Amino acid sequence: MSALTPEELEERLGDPADDANPYGFAAAVARDEVDAFPEQLCAELVRAGFHLNYLPKEWGGAFESFDRSLTLVRAAARRDVNIMPGTMFSIIAATCLQVHGSLEQQQRAAEILRGGGAVAFALTEAGHGSDLLGNEVRLSPDGVLSGEKWMVGLGLRCEAVYVVARTGDRGPGAFSAVLLETAGIPREKLERVPAPRTGGMRGIDLATLRFHDTPVPAGALVGRQGTGLEAAVKAQQAVRLMSMAGSLGIADTAVRIAADFAADRRVGRTPLTASPWTRRELAVASAALLAADAVALGAARGVHVAPEAFSVWALSAKHVVAEACDELIRRCGTVLATRSVLREGERGAALFQKLQRDSAVVRVIDASTLANLRSYAGQLPTLVDGRAEADPAAVKTVFTLDAVLPPYDPTRLDMFARGADPVLAGLPQAAALTDGLDEVAPLVAELAVAAAGLGELVRAAQQRGADPTALVDAAERYAWLHAAACCLHLWQANRDRSLYGAEPGATGWLGAALAYLLARADGVDPRRHGDLLAPALDAVLALRDGGRLFTALPVRLATTR
Repeated sequence: MSALTPEELEERLGDPADDANPYGFAAAVARDEVDAFPEQLCAELVRAGFHLNYLPKEWGGAFESFDRSLTLVRAAARRDVNIMPGTMFSIIAATCLQVHGSLEQQQRAAEILRGGGAVAFALTEAGHGSDLLGNEVRLSPDGVLSGEKWMVGLGLRCEAVYVVARTGDRGPGAFSAVLLETAGIPREKLERVPAPRTGGMRGIDLATLRFHDTPVPAGALVGRQGTGLEAAVKAQQAVRLMSMAGSLGIADTAVRIAADFAADRRVGRTPLTASPWTRRELAVASAALLAADAVALGAARGVHVAPEAFSVWALSAKHVVAEACDELIRRCGTVLATRSVLREGERGAALFQKLQRDSAVVRVIDASTLANLRSYAGQLPTLVDGRAEADPAAVKTVFTLDAVLPPYDPTRLDMFARGADPVLAGLPQAAALTDGLDEVAPLVAELAVAAAGLGELVRAAQQRGADPTALVDAAERYAWLHAAACCLHLWQANRDRSLYGAEPGATGWLGAALAYLLARADGVDPRRHGDLLAPALDAVLALRDGGRLFTALPVRLATTR
């Protein structure tokens, strides 16, 4: 099957604003009200081959690149983000098997997944959360599995499950992985029950798996003993790329609802879009959305070019996208005011509430905000080493949107970043190109100074007697500055083409994104840059009026507007 394009998907699924469309917003809200799994929508996506777009071609899939898959997934997720857990939860197990599975295990997983089935991923435990080294589910030397895993995606309906279990006493090497087919396991040996219900993403298949001295067949061990946790942590880097697609899909619909309301609503003879206060709130939301899009695109392309940096790059990008989209939804809520809390009556009101709840789940579903920051804070000293040099060719390949990417190789993912951050290391060269551009040069200069100060900030956080939260705070500042550098690289590498519907080389969107991200890095309200944020709103409104997805290279949507 040929690769599915976002435009083809949009045409197939139809206008989501049509209340009679079974793949539209009204159907998503109706499912949400009764905690229903999106059976019909997921079945249609499988028929379209959507589920093949994260499977490598050697597995019979249609995967080409993460940036392409990112755009495809967010086009679907704008209708209902539940399609991601409904069709893509198996990406973690699949990536683990690519990293260290045998050929036979890979072939079996590919067979299941090509047919639209699921291979679940069982890692976390209720008693330990993100403290993975404390996990207790144990695989005994004689091949018996005991203990309980929770929040296992597609755990109720999966045909196989990849389980990370303790086989040793301490450290990351104390965990191994096994691939179990569920069909042959008696119910008294493997109990599958629904996990606690979530406030958002209602109706998705999350399970608690209870292993009662479950026999593990010979040949079920994945890779060498002691490599299970390492493979799982590496695989989650790819998962975070796709979780960003979920956040962006939610954000696209939230901004569209608020912009539609502001354009149609009048105070006297003046539309809300002309009200200074409303425009400022929508401008903040729009700048957050464009910044998040640029960061996600950079990460999705970067994993092809510099996967060894992704133990940090994926985590920092996930933080920025999730936090920016969370703020964006709050800003849209202030514009909608009372209509943001109504459950019925007003078009879009119930949908907006679903978006709020769903975003809260996406934000933490693979790791809490603190766990995400802590997981890469210790790697900052290497990444901000001022002696590091950039690879200009690699950076250009990442951010030039029509540049051919090298094949994605998950075996190059690493537990720890090797060498410098290529994005920040390449900042001086990109910054030099903005000299003389009065509208953005001051912001770029501010970014350069802030990035140069990261090394000192990290060193101070490591000193004896330093505030125990200082290194995590430095990790968060790093994430926002890294994101700002991504935006600058994206502009620099694509000055000959239109981005976000603007003229080639236009700096309005860039200035808005930089202003927003620098404010977040400083921990201040982005509204202080109100005038600089306005071009982001202009870009978003133009894309909305043209029926385009809010992304750098706009996608035509199925819409009546």
